[in-house]
Amino acid sequence: MTFSQQLMDTLTRFGNEEGSFRTAQESIAGVAHTVFVNAPNNLGEMFQCCLLHDELPFIVYEQERLSFAEVYRQASALAAALVQQYKVKKGERVALAMRNYPEWMISYMAVTSIGAICVPLNAWWEADELAYGLEDCGASVFIADEPRIARVAGHLASEGLPLIGVRLGDTSHPELQETLSSWERLMAAFDGEPMPSVDVCPDDSASILYTSGSTGHPKGALSSHRGVLTTILQWAAVGEAVTVVQGENAIVLDHQAATLLTIPLFHVTGCNSLFLLSMIAGRKVVIMHKWLAEDALELIEREQVSSFFGVPTMSLELMQAAAQSDRDLSSLKDIQAGGAARPPEQVAALSKTFADAKPTTGYGLTETNGLGALLGDTDYLQRPSSVGFPTAPMVSIKLLDEEGGDVPQGERGEIMIKSAANIQGYWNKPEATKQTLQNGWLATGDIGEFDAEGFLYIVDRKKDIIIRGGENISCIDVESVLFSCPSVQEAAVFGVPDERLGEVVVAVVMPKPGEVFTESVLREFLKGRLAGFKIPKIIIQHPEKLPRVASGKISKRQLKEEFLAQAVN
Repeated sequence: MTFSQQLMDTLTRFGNEEGSFRTAQESIAGVAHTVFVNAPNNLGEMFQCCLLHDELPFIVYEQERLSFAEVYRQASALAAALVQQYKVKKGERVALAMRNYPEWMISYMAVTSIGAICVPLNAWWEADELAYGLEDCGASVFIADEPRIARVAGHLASEGLPLIGVRLGDTSHPELQETLSSWERLMAAFDGEPMPSVDVCPDDSASILYTSGSTGHPKGALSSHRGVLTTILQWAAVGEAVTVVQGENAIVLDHQAATLLTIPLFHVTGCNSLFLLSMIAGRKVVIMHKWLAEDALELIEREQVSSFFGVPTMSLELMQAAAQSDRDLSSLKDIQAGGAARPPEQVAALSKTFADAKPTTGYGLTETNGLGALLGDTDYLQRPSSVGFPTAPMVSIKLLDEEGGDVPQGERGEIMIKSAANIQGYWNKPEATKQTLQNGWLATGDIGEFDAEGFLYIVDRKKDIIIRGGENISCIDVESVLFSCPSVQEAAVFGVPDERLGEVVVAVVMPKPGEVFTESVLREFLKGRLAGFKIPKIIIQHPEKLPRVASGKISKRQLKEEFLAQAVN
C-alpha cells in the first residue's frame, strides 16, 4: 500500500472515531456534505486558541515580534473600533490591501470575528483594478498601506470611503483628511477593549477572495466560516495522520514549529494554510518582506523554520542558494509547493539538497479554499507529475466528459470537487456561480485523469488562463486592456512554458491601419492599467489579421503553436 493510501485510510479512520476530527453528514444549501462534528462554530471561536498559546511568538516581521496573546489583543481592539466607530455590521464587507504585514493578519481576525466579510484585495493590482474590487464588493471600510492608498486616493476621495491607513509614515493625503484614520491612533484609542460579541453561524459568509478566471474581471469567491474552517481542520488532521503513518520515523521537533511566509496573504494558501493553520498549531509565522533566496536561508537558520511553502520558482531558487551556502538548515523538515507543478527533476533534486526535508505538493483552488488533493513522502518522488490523492474524508473528486458523464479510470475529464470547503458562490455573479457549482460539485475547469492506483494528474486546462509563478492571469483581462490602446486593432494573449515561472504571458498584436508602435510604447501603455505580473513578457507584432477558427474566433492554438515552433528553431 502506498504512503498516500495509508494516509487517506488513517484520515478516514479519524473521521469515524471520537475526537477532534470526527465527521458526520450534514446538509449545506440542500446538499449532503461531510463535516467535522467538533469544529468551532465560526472563525472567532477558533481565534480564541491564541489565548492558549499566550506568550509564544506568533508573528515575526523583520525586527517586530508579536505573541499570540498580543495579536489577539490587537485584533480585539480593531474589532471594537470597527463596531463602535465605523458601525460595521454583520454581513458588511471590509476590504484589505497591503503587503504581508502583521496588520493584515490582525485585520482579518477582527473583521471575521464581528461577522463582517473580509475582502483581501490583490496588493499587486493597479488603480483601476483596486477600484473595481472596492466597488464590486461594496466595501464599507478600507484598510490599506500607503502604496495602495496612493494608487486609489482619487477614487477614495470621490467615494468618501472610510479608510484605515497602515504604516503611513510621514505621508499625508489632504484630500482624504475627512475619511482617513491611522492604524496607530485606532489601536491607542481602543486598546484593551474586549472582542465584541456577535452571533456568527457556521454557514455565514466570512471572506471574498478575488480570483482571475477566463471571463475578464476577477470574480469574488465567497466562502463561509465553515468552508475556511474545514480546510484548516483538514490540514491539522493531515499533520496528525502523517505522524501515525510514519510511526517511529515521524519527525519530532525539539522547538516551536515555524513556517516561512513567502507568498501573499491574499492567496488562499497564504491565508488558510500558513496563517490560520499556524494559529491552532501554535506555529510561528516568519514574514518575508520580499522574496530573496539568500534572505530566506538566513531566516530559516535564525528562526529555526521547520516548513517552507512557495511556488516552484521559490523552491528552485532556495535549493540553488542552499547549494552555495554553509548555513544550518537542519530545522527545515517540509518543502511544500503549490500554484503550479514542479518540474519532475526539481522534485528529485530537492530531496537530495535538503536531506532532512521532504518535498510535498497538492492541488486546490481559491474556490475550494485550497483543499483538493495531496502528495508527499516517497509517493511524490516516484510520481512527480501527480498531484496526489483526494484528501479524505473531506474531499471527493470525479472526472466528467463533455456531456457530463463519468469518465472511466485512465481517461481524461474535467475535475469536479465536492467538499464542505467549497465556496458559496461568486459575489454578485449568479450565472458564474450556476456554471461552477453543480449540486454541490465544483467544476474546476482543469482536465485530469486518475491512474490505476488512484493518483490524480492534471493534464490540461479548459479555462483561458495563464498561471505565472502561482498567479492566475485571465487572458481576456489582458486582452481587454490591449484593445483599449488606440493603436491596437486585434490582440490575442496566451501562455507559454517558462523554466523559472512555469508560464509567461505572450501577446500577439495587430496594429490598426496606418498605426505603428514599439514594444516599449505598448508596455508603457499597459503599465498602471495592469498589475505588473499581467504585463506580457513577450509582445509580437502581427502585420495582418490574426488567424481564425471556423466560428470566427481568433485561433490562439495556432498562434501558440507557431510561436513555439519558431522558438525551437
